[in-house]
Amino acid sequence: MTVTMEWESRLGRRLRVRELFILSTVVKSGSMAKAARHLAMSQPAVSQAMANLEHVLGVRLLDRSPPGIEPTIYAEALLKRSVKVFDELKESVRDIKFLADPSSGELKIGCPDSITATVLPLLIQRFSEQHPNVVVHVYDVPSPALKDRGLRERKYDLLLARVGLPHMDTHTTDDLDTQVLFDDPLIIAAGSDSRWARRRKIELAELVDEPWILASSDVWNYIGVAEAFHAKGLEMPKVRLFAFSLHLLTHFVANGPFLTAYPRSVTRHGSLKMLPVRMPLRPWPVVVATVKNRTIGPVTERFIQCAHQVARDSLNASKVSGTARSRIKTDVG
Repeated sequence: MTVTMEWESRLGRRLRVRELFILSTVVKSGSMAKAARHLAMSQPAVSQAMANLEHVLGVRLLDRSPPGIEPTIYAEALLKRSVKVFDELKESVRDIKFLADPSSGELKIGCPDSITATVLPLLIQRFSEQHPNVVVHVYDVPSPALKDRGLRERKYDLLLARVGLPHMDTHTTDDLDTQVLFDDPLIIAAGSDSRWARRRKIELAELVDEPWILASSDVWNYIGVAEAFHAKGLEMPKVRLFAFSLHLLTHFVANGPFLTAYPRSVTRHGSLKMLPVRMPLRPWPVVVATVKNRTIGPVTERFIQCAHQVARDSLNASKVSGTARSRIKTDVG
C-alpha cells in the first residue's frame, strides 16, 4: 500500500515523459548545452527539467565534471527502464494512426527462406487485398527463427517459423506467444518430369541409391530423412549436394534426377511433385509468434487474423494436437 501511495502521490502525478526524454538526450550528448541545441531548448530550461526530475525522484541523476556530464547509477537504472516506455509510446502512435486511417500503416515480418518462398506470398496477397495501403517489410531470418532476437528487440512485429524435430537442441520460448497456423509435414519431392513423379506408390528402399539434395546434417529435414530410413532398417542415402537455399534446391530438383525432403508447402511450386512415399507421422506446424505481455498493434492483429483465414482456406490446414494458441518449446526452422 505504501508503494502504491508513493506512486500516486509523488511519481504518478509529477513524473513527466518529456523530462525522461530530456534526461536521455543529456546523457547521450554529454552536456546540457549540446542537449539544449539538439532539443531546440534553452540551456536553463534543460537544467530546470533535470532539477525537477531529481527533486521528484529524490536522487541525484547527473554528475557534472570538466569533461562533461555522466549519468549516476540512478540515471542508468531509470533510462534502462525508460527505453521500454519510449518504445511503447512509439507503438501507440503507430496504433493511433492505423485506427484513425485503417487503410494505412506498416507491418514488419521476420521469416525464414522456406516460408518466405512458399507460404508468405499467399498471406501477403490476401492481407494486401484487405489493407492495400499498409506497407509490409519482410526480413530474412535464419533458422531456427524463434531464436532470433529481432522480435524481442522490435525489429519485427511478428515472426513466422516452422517447428522442428523435438529431439533436436531445444530453445526456450517462454517469452513468446505462438499460434499454430497449419501443419506442414516433411515430404519427399522430385521434379515434375522425374521418372519417380509418375509412380503411384514408392517404397523408401527404392530411393536409397538415388542422388539427394538436403540441408546439413543438423537441420531438421536431414534428420527427418535419416529417421525415416533408419526406421525401415535402411542406410541413409548418399547426399550429392548439401544446400539450405530453397532457390538452389528447387533449381536442381526441378531440372535433374535429384530427390529432396522439404515441407509439403514447397510442392506448391509447379516444378516439384510430392512423391507417394510413407514417412513417419510427425506434425511440423508453421506458427506465428509475438512477444508475450506486449500489446499487439492493430495492424499486426489484422495480419494474424488474415493468416489464420488463409491457412484454413488455401493451405489445407490440419489441426495439430493441443489448442491453436499454444506455447512451442521445441526447436524451430
